[in-house]
Amino acid sequence: MEATVAAAKRQLADGSANALSLLASCVERICNPGGEGARVFPHGVSMAARKQAQASDMLREQGVAGALAGVPVSVKDLFDVQGDVTRAGAKVLPERAASADAPAIARLRAAGAVFVGRTNMTEFAYSGVGINPHYGTPRNPFDRQAGRIPGGSSSGAAVSVTDGMALAAIGSDTGGSCRIPAALCGIVGFKPTASRVPLQGAVPLSPSYDSVGCLANTVACCAAVDAVMAGEAAPAGPASLAGLRLAVPGGMVLDGIDDTVAQAFSDALRRLSAAGALLQDVGFDSWGQLGELGHGGGLVAAEASAWHGKLMAAHADRYDPRVLSRIRLADGQLAADYLRMRERRAALCRQADAELAGFDAVVLPTVPIVAPLIADLADHDHDEAFFATNRLLLRNPAIANMLDLCALSVPCHRPGEAPVGLMLFGRHGADRRLLALGMAVEAALRPAYR
Repeated sequence: MEATVAAAKRQLADGSANALSLLASCVERICNPGGEGARVFPHGVSMAARKQAQASDMLREQGVAGALAGVPVSVKDLFDVQGDVTRAGAKVLPERAASADAPAIARLRAAGAVFVGRTNMTEFAYSGVGINPHYGTPRNPFDRQAGRIPGGSSSGAAVSVTDGMALAAIGSDTGGSCRIPAALCGIVGFKPTASRVPLQGAVPLSPSYDSVGCLANTVACCAAVDAVMAGEAAPAGPASLAGLRLAVPGGMVLDGIDDTVAQAFSDALRRLSAAGALLQDVGFDSWGQLGELGHGGGLVAAEASAWHGKLMAAHADRYDPRVLSRIRLADGQLAADYLRMRERRAALCRQADAELAGFDAVVLPTVPIVAPLIADLADHDHDEAFFATNRLLLRNPAIANMLDLCALSVPCHRPGEAPVGLMLFGRHGADRRLLALGMAVEAALRPAYR
């Protein structure tokens, strides 16, 4: 079976599969002792998954089927799911079951999605690398024997999709946490405009930048899941590339680009142009000023510090030291610094929106490198390399979070090569339009990587 939401819905509709059989296929992969299941789902398969699937099948027999009825979905361990413990990839939070679903999860449940389990992640979502010292690090599906990073912070989410443990994954994205692992693992990752999906019921990293996104094998899969979480009646359909106005930025977004990514990006631009898109080299003044928002760890460190203050004071020794050090970057910030950054960010968002008015989307490499080896970054002898890699991975995706844009990463590599992502930015609130354009871009690029 093609591992897409649409294919699963066809099988469920024609009776060639049911929710229980789809779930069983996912569970078989999760429980394979030679696979990544134990690192992707460190707390195992959801105890409620089988009952959800049974209920979905019974409802379908009565002619009742929601938009995602019977579709197996994984949930990042950041979101409250009623009856489950939310750990956020950490060991410092109390082992307390959630009394209610987060709104995004409640909407998925109402649409009939079957929650396979809770996926591993970077502790408190505060890294783009994906390494977790508490629960292990899921290995990237490319060159698994060597052991490459999955990207983060939605590390387990990406691998749950690549390995057929779920057909879609729910993640969060504060600086690229859906798009980075999607790019490094060779799948699609979507970050909506921050206000599109409610953030309640998710452990926050930075309320200014957090958004609720998803990962899947196709843009259409992401559009289907996003529509449910956003409370829309139906997902967007594909657009046309003919006459599409694409901005191609240079400068810092290409700094440090490796040969594999550079070649894949060049090939992708050539394919889009051949399909009728109009490409224009540009420079955005707003992007060059984003460094002003990074003082003392920026808004992210300040807001993380506010949430973690009491917990860190009592249990600092139970944190991942690398996460702790990033939160503590805010220790030197003043309240005036934080307020000035918020005001400056709002001004840059307005400026960026005006700069994007003449374009349908912006295209750039999701990240400038292919996935490095876990062994080169995992232990604390490699802290300098870890933080340098983290900054490089976050640099391009974080632009969309800082400017409150919607963003999408689609694969653009050739078969057998290391995964590379092509990222599209859309204007604030233009999520459905971006997903529609993403389907067209994906169709133009797909022959290159499938």
